[in-house]
Amino acid sequence: MRCHAIRIHAPGAAEALRWEAVEVGEPGRGEVLLRQTAVGVNFIDIYHRSGLYPVPLPTVLGLEAAAVVERVGPEVEAWQPGDRVAYAAAPLGAYAEWRVFPAERLVKVPDAIDDRQAAGMMLQGMTVEYLIHRTFRVEAGQTVLFHAAAGGVGLIACQWLKHLGATVIGTAGGPEKMAIARAHGCDHVIDYHHEDVARRVHELTGGAGVPVVYDGVGRDTFAASLDSLARRGLLVSFGNASGPVPAFEPALLSAKGSLYLTRPTLVDYTAARADLLASAAALFAVVERGAVRIPITQTYPLREAARAQREIEARRTTGTTVLLP
Repeated sequence: MRCHAIRIHAPGAAEALRWEAVEVGEPGRGEVLLRQTAVGVNFIDIYHRSGLYPVPLPTVLGLEAAAVVERVGPEVEAWQPGDRVAYAAAPLGAYAEWRVFPAERLVKVPDAIDDRQAAGMMLQGMTVEYLIHRTFRVEAGQTVLFHAAAGGVGLIACQWLKHLGATVIGTAGGPEKMAIARAHGCDHVIDYHHEDVARRVHELTGGAGVPVVYDGVGRDTFAASLDSLARRGLLVSFGNASGPVPAFEPALLSAKGSLYLTRPTLVDYTAARADLLASAAALFAVVERGAVRIPITQTYPLREAARAQREIEARRTTGTTVLLP
């Protein structure tokens, strides 16, 4: 069968995204055929499109979606036609109306969560789960710094951190985004356009700094992140929204207080199916009980994926962006 999808044939700007007819095959062993109902947009899609993270070409972009199982391939017993599912994993190909996907990387969507929520929460929400529970286990009473607090990951993280009993310092750009961050759990918000982030963090912590900084921005915030940490603190660098972190000598970490640095990815924290299911279950639980709300603040038709990515790159968006096939 044929459907439409967003493909790239060469790395480039948003103009590289093409709305094209593609062939969708039958599901093979261990696979299912999905009818996509909503597609999540994430910064990693932009990294794939731009060539920062090279991928085989041509390719359909996207790692996250909600869908309905239409047909199952041989040796698939866990799923049946009509099941509502979601995923946030390779292989690429989420920016499509239909696709074939590995059955073992799917999770069941609870009835209380709609398709747009599911498509917008899986990658960002499971990222937050591993960041705050497994990369660094945040406990009640701790103070943490989370950059880009008004972004998709940031809004989920700040709510979840507040639910855990942490004091949350967020950064955001401008009064509107700062207000959004405050409304979603931030105790303090620093405008990184106009304030010295590290100095404000030390003021807010009585000079101690924070035990962990979560930094998905990269180049623009790296120095401030290091300078915001307490002795033996951990910098969790999980994204490059402003560009890759500059090269540095490891001795810098010792000079700034015997610091730790990690560069984690969701792939490694959900590689085992048991870890995938546990992460998704933890996410669904906090959403279902109302501790975390998933703000779907922008939706676009799938064919307008280029417009959606331009808005995200220009930092004109807040919360989560979803494409509708």
